[in-house]
Amino acid sequence: MTSKDIIEASRDLLDEKATAKFLDTSPGTLTVWRSTGRYNLPFIKIGRNVRYRRADLIVWLEKRTRETGATA
Repeated sequence: MTSKDIIEASRDLLDEKATAKFLDTSPGTLTVWRSTGRYNLPFIKIGRNVRYRRADLIVWLEKRTRETGATA
């Protein structure tokens, strides 16, 4: 992996505030989801910091997309 690849990959990482804004929720909600496992939303721990890959968020949203009113 080149330094350019590393820089590009780091731009793809969102902190909790940016992720909450992207998903139209709150950072506290993300904390609850992580601690309870309510949603299988992939995240990365870097020390005490939590980061989310933008690509993972998009895939997660696509999996949750429904074409009918059915919730199952």
